[in-house]
Amino acid sequence: MTTPRSVPPLGTHPAAGPHPGRAQTRDRLSGATYDLLVIGGGILGISVAWHAAQSGLRVAVVDARDFAGATSSASSKLLHGGLRYLQTGAVRLVAENHFERRAVSRDVAPHLSNPLTFYLPVYKGGPHSAAKLGAGVFAYTALSAFGDGVGRVISPSRAAREVPELRTENLKAVAVYGDDQMNDSRMALMAVRAAVEAGATVLNHAEVVGLRFTGGRVTGADLKDRVDGTEFGVDARLVLNATGPWVDRLRALEDPGAAPSIRLSKGAHLVLRRTSPWNAALATPVDKYRITFALPWEDHLLLGTTDEGYEGDPADVACTERDVAQILDEAALSVRDGQLDRGLITYAFAGLRVLPGGPGGTEKARRETVVTEGRGGMLSVAGGKWTTFRHIGRMVMNKLAELPGRPLAEDMEPVRRLPRRMPLPGLSSPVAVAHRLLAEGRAPGPGMAEDTARHLATHYGSLSFDIARLAAGDPALGERVHPDAPEIWAQVVYARDHEWAETADDVLRRRTTLTIRGLDTPAVRARVADLLRDRAA
Repeated sequence: MTTPRSVPPLGTHPAAGPHPGRAQTRDRLSGATYDLLVIGGGILGISVAWHAAQSGLRVAVVDARDFAGATSSASSKLLHGGLRYLQTGAVRLVAENHFERRAVSRDVAPHLSNPLTFYLPVYKGGPHSAAKLGAGVFAYTALSAFGDGVGRVISPSRAAREVPELRTENLKAVAVYGDDQMNDSRMALMAVRAAVEAGATVLNHAEVVGLRFTGGRVTGADLKDRVDGTEFGVDARLVLNATGPWVDRLRALEDPGAAPSIRLSKGAHLVLRRTSPWNAALATPVDKYRITFALPWEDHLLLGTTDEGYEGDPADVACTERDVAQILDEAALSVRDGQLDRGLITYAFAGLRVLPGGPGGTEKARRETVVTEGRGGMLSVAGGKWTTFRHIGRMVMNKLAELPGRPLAEDMEPVRRLPRRMPLPGLSSPVAVAHRLLAEGRAPGPGMAEDTARHLATHYGSLSFDIARLAAGDPALGERVHPDAPEIWAQVVYARDHEWAETADDVLRRRTTLTIRGLDTPAVRARVADLLRDRAA
């Protein structure tokens, strides 16, 4: 593991100024011709923008909703190699995924990810034998050079000591392996910040209402600010469509006759309060191809996911009663009934996987990235895995450099010359940051609570000191947003001024964990809205 950068004392850590307001950003976007306009602020668009800005291109990013406002914040929160791909013989793919997983969790964002032990329970009558799963997890860990330990099989009694809610009836054995976990919303926001620090101009809640053409080529977009209704435009030498589940809709604006390039699969999850400690996650085989997860995450338990084709409006995707029942039923294969009481559910959400078009069930489809070029020259990218977001960004950059006529190649640094493991902002040791926050907050005054310090350190890294400074300057901002959550009001102000939060949902769902904890009460939402209006005023 790479040694983290040293963390400066609270009093000396340099604080970045607030980001420009929306009017100033719109003026900047409409007042220049960009080399690359990225439409879509999910992790794929953000990754391309980050790499493009690093390469020297002038980059703009817009999104109709919030950054990571759809699929990118509705994942299973994992950085993983893809154990199930071994069944199809995709050994190289698993090895590549492991390389990216370890790069992100060890070098790029160790402050935003954490290792997680997984238990694969083997039940009597289940779809896989203990011998098969034991061999599988050994091969899986070998493909990561045993960097997370050696895959092995342990006894049910030993597994139950680490996960008391593990169902042990008819449990024959438990296979063990390691992967990593993250908060996908926070990771995406740090990537946005990295892109901005590299020179990109970004604006969320800005909807594309039309494309601009010059000589039959797409050369920009007309937009409407969904916050205040202002209309404006952005000119660019090249436009990248990274709108995820909406990718074919934007392609249709370029070419009404464009054939569909993707299909969608819905994945739903539940968040529940935990009834006991969980020192490992459960990955329980449902059938030959599917696994259901029970993951300790954000002091709660994350259950899921489903996998079924989806043909509706992506904006309407939601976790239904049918999804809830399916998730709980599948979790009950390995989780005791007491942990699955519906009264423990704090939040339910669903997202859409973008898969290559074609026949077959979605559960068997590989999570490949689809890249197409339209007749107007717009490049469209969709699909892939969170784990490989950096790889996808580099792949698209290589594609940009190889486009006919090489319109951008001469103006950009080749991808091979960019830093291979450029860290995300806030790189640090979360343990060291939490210790410093607690040590420097003890005098004078009551200081910062331990859970708040840990929360800040693992969601902001060394940027936690900027938030602590806000709280030190105004004691009211050091108070908890809700008595049962670690967040403090300084995080709301920070989200407003430094993380492009425009709505209460931006703050409560994607900048903090209050919504997933079920603590976004009417009073909390009203106070957050007041703080957001303070900037607008």
